[in-house]
Amino acid sequence: MQLLLDISTNIPPSLDNFAAGKNEELVALLRQIATRKAPEHAVYLWGEFAVGKTHLLQALALCPPARYIDHTSDDADFLYDEKTTLYLLDDCQKLSPEKQIAAFNLFNDIQENKDFLVVSGATPASIMPVRDDLRSRLSWGISYHLHKLTDQEKMEALKKMTQDKGIPMAADVLPFLITRYPRDMRTLSAILDALDRYSLQTRRTVTLPLLREMVQANQLPLPG
Repeated sequence: MQLLLDISTNIPPSLDNFAAGKNEELVALLRQIATRKAPEHAVYLWGEFAVGKTHLLQALALCPPARYIDHTSDDADFLYDEKTTLYLLDDCQKLSPEKQIAAFNLFNDIQENKDFLVVSGATPASIMPVRDDLRSRLSWGISYHLHKLTDQEKMEALKKMTQDKGIPMAADVLPFLITRYPRDMRTLSAILDALDRYSLQTRRTVTLPLLREMVQANQLPLPG
């Protein structure tokens, strides 16, 4: 799957290329946070793997002055900076005990200065496996369960991408992608982008034979 990861890094996450599905209310709030005009200053969003939590936080990180933080970030990233007005803490459940303390202190500084905070986790805040004091901070603001897209919603989102980009595509390609490749939207949109580039280079419509040609050329992983 390494090829897909390499492709995905070429597509910057944004609120515009996030397929919202049942999460439209959350995305609308995050758009307000992006402009620092939201009524809520603290948001906790949670959901299972590959539903788009990191995508959303990294998209907001492109709305400066903002700072993206996760369990691999340096200790200095957990220190409050008066020039930063939006803090984004991803995968809170992965924080080490030391970084949980740092996050707790950062949360207090953010609240005191009335800045914005968006945190993601794998579980509801009430059962997050972190320190009690940090768990209580996760409940400060509004909480959203990030809903997984249905296959039909993914199909509609991918179809819209092909229409927006003007990609000529055979009708059987999208159902093939949905059933034979990993179903997270970042991966699927990355494959779609790669197919688009290859079709432009070869001046051909995106078809299953073209996709298989890319697989044989080691430009896409084998479908499952």
